[in-house]
Amino acid sequence: KTVGFADFLGNKQFITTGNLADNPRALLFLIDYMMRQRIKIWGTARIVEDDAELTARLMPPDYKARPEQVILFTVSAWDANCPQHIPQRFEAADVSAALA
Repeated sequence: KTVGFADFLGNKQFITTGNLADNPRALLFLIDYMMRQRIKIWGTARIVEDDAELTARLMPPDYKARPEQVILFTVSAWDANCPQHIPQRFEAADVSAALA
């Protein structure tokens, strides 16, 4: 399986892409604070530049920033973690709606 996302201009430190150039192994943490759930995904990542069709497919709807490139992440393993040390957090709008 492959996960892909558009990569946007950041703080110009190139930490992530610089690290991937030396070592493609990577780990993604996907955290849902409201539900106190976390998934770790292990795999390898590669940078794809100059693929307009792929970039367009991975762009969030109505997002105005210009993507710099795409990162494709090939999944080798994943695991759902225990929620014990995940703080429960809520969006302000959700709290306001619940109190209304």
